[in-house]
Amino acid sequence: MNIQERIFHISSEEEFNQSALELFHYQVENNPVYSEYVLLTGRENPRNYREIPFLPIEFFKSKKILTENDNFEVLFKSSGTTAQTRSLHYVKEKQLYIESFTRTFKHFFGDPKECVILALLPNYVEQGNSSLVFMVDHLIRETENSISRFILDEPDSIVDLYHLGLSQKKKVIIFGVSYALLELAEKQIDLSKAFIIETGGMKGRRSEITKEELHQILKTGLGVYQIYSEYGMTELLSQGYSMKDQIFETPPWMRILCRDMNDPFGILEDDKTGGINVIDLANIYSCPFISTQDLGKTYGNQFKIMGRFDQADIRGCNLMVE
Repeated sequence: MNIQERIFHISSEEEFNQSALELFHYQVENNPVYSEYVLLTGRENPRNYREIPFLPIEFFKSKKILTENDNFEVLFKSSGTTAQTRSLHYVKEKQLYIESFTRTFKHFFGDPKECVILALLPNYVEQGNSSLVFMVDHLIRETENSISRFILDEPDSIVDLYHLGLSQKKKVIIFGVSYALLELAEKQIDLSKAFIIETGGMKGRRSEITKEELHQILKTGLGVYQIYSEYGMTELLSQGYSMKDQIFETPPWMRILCRDMNDPFGILEDDKTGGINVIDLANIYSCPFISTQDLGKTYGNQFKIMGRFDQADIRGCNLMVE
């Protein structure tokens, strides 16, 4: 079984560590940008995954992060207004992304065929090249249900679609960007039996509010007990989901570490605020080890997002500043 097959069958910390170190050496040998970065850090021989150097996420804006050669199947772009400010993720094999997000969705929400999926992601659809739209579009098609769809121009139609889904005894899941869900909540629509997954992002449409405030408004306006969140970004092929109290969980091939804000190579213990480092083993051919501009805390294999570094770009796929 090769590394691409093995990462989705990781079942222990030891297996994760072994795969992470294997991918580290593969990256050093085959990824020119990451190899040069590791050489400059002088950290070429990590003994475990907590010692692996993490590539600053800003490199995705200025460098082509890709192993071996220039062949890729799909290019994802972060939300933004110009090519100069958008991160670019060259994905060598889109099937790898599909397998990663499909397995993760099934882990947290069940088989898409048992669901109706509705998507309120207008700005992502408009900009194009969105990894989030690619993911949700594929999941919509996986439901094999004509009710599932993107909702762009008629958000009020969501009520009829929601009831149609319930009438078929389906689990109704609604992916929504924050401002679109807020607009829906202001209409005082009862979606009490739906699973609402907010993906972050005000996109300048609304003033930034805390995640607690956002979720409370949505729960009150939509009549739901719980709001779920997705933690994903253009530069990753895997996602975390918060199922309760804004505490995120990840699939077995993904880990979150917090780095010391005064030492980029220092990894903090649990329950201490630091910069979020992500290990996404599905990122075999771009970079599995990324240092983000998010702030957070870890709790074992769970984590919470606290906000973003000062001066960091606020992007649609990231959670709001708290």
